Amino acid sequence: MTLATLADVLQPAMHGGYAVGGLVCLGWEDMRAYAHAAEAEGLPVILQAGPSCRKHTPLPVLGKMFQSLADSVSVPVVAHLDHGYTFEECKEALDSGFTSLMFDGSRKPLSQNIDETARIAQMAHTAGISCEGEIGFVGYSQGEGSTGTNPDDAARFARESGVDAMAISVGNVHLQQNHEGGLDEARIRAIEAVTDIPLVIHGGSGVPVAQRSALARGSRICKFNIGTELRMAFGASLRDVLQSDPDRFDRVQILSAIEGPLCEAARRALRALGPA
Repeated sequence: MTLATLADVLQPAMHGGYAVGGLVCLGWEDMRAYAHAAEAEGLPVILQAGPSCRKHTPLPVLGKMFQSLADSVSVPVVAHLDHGYTFEECKEALDSGFTSLMFDGSRKPLSQNIDETARIAQMAHTAGISCEGEIGFVGYSQGEGSTGTNPDDAARFARESGVDAMAISVGNVHLQQNHEGGLDEARIRAIEAVTDIPLVIHGGSGVPVAQRSALARGSRICKFNIGTELRMAFGASLRDVLQSDPDRFDRVQILSAIEGPLCEAARRALRALGPA
């Protein structure tokens, strides 16, 4: 299967009553496990390269890795730049073969966010790929606080930026390690009332799984970003492998042993978002 764009997978999701998992990648072992998980579930997947991933591996290399994985499975795979902060970074991702660019101007004034996002959306669309933007700021656990999305601002942002999907701040928090938060469904419905594009939840690991499933199947939230819970699964599996055999030292053997459990964790996350 060739790489898909974000619009390729989110439009069917919006009309079909399900959501697609945006799985946050940090290296080859986890992104391969996520591609295999999507294949096993028969569901599309969005492989996401965020700032930490890009700090570790250059964008041109990541583009080739995503392409290789897309060619190895039969389900749609989106190569997605997560939290691009500059035009130049987004342009490099496009040139590296990414099929979706997420520009994060959420810390900026509304008009500036719209203008900068629109420029990147136009660049993406000219190249035949997709663009995601963010309105309202999604904060970080033990860090910056959130600024909830104003529905009127969301309507203007969706109308003027030209994005294919819009990330919103409705009680979600990045890097949350438990499922005790929950989303503000009244705010979600208010945003849905004035917009008509697919909505995105960043910090999906902190959302209770039952609420993820209900919103995936009963709202225009078509993409949940899942990172922290999968990194936690990776860490737990790594500790188990090393504790079970303290003399093991070979990197390939160690990482190969954790790929199975990580694939299972990704399958559960994708399945919870899929069609009922």
